Amino acid sequence: MTEDTITISPGPSFRTAMMLAIVADALQIVVFPLFVQGALSPADDILDLGIGAAMINLLGWHWEFLPSFLAKLVPGVDLVPFWTLAVANVYRKTKRIAVTTEESPAEQPKLEGPQRS
Repeated sequence: MTEDTITISPGPSFRTAMMLAIVADALQIVVFPLFVQGALSPADDILDLGIGAAMINLLGWHWEFLPSFLAKLVPGVDLVPFWTLAVANVYRKTKRIAVTTEESPAEQPKLEGPQRS
């Protein structure tokens, strides 16, 4: 495995990120619409900023978090569980990269010692 690849094991970081995403999406879908509407909700915005920071802290920076954050600013779109989908997609993508990285050394020919004439 090379040092420039990032792998996420289904350990405490992933589990914590998934639980935070589920709780944040549940709050945004069930609780917050009862009090304030759409992008004008400061509680919704604070929650999104906090969850975004927590996801980056737990899983590192991934482009999947940016659409999740921006989509929450559009009224009505926050009824889709974007944080949960983003965490699941990050895990799926890193798992695929890890499998590809594990398979690639077997496909490459190994160099033998120096060739003597």
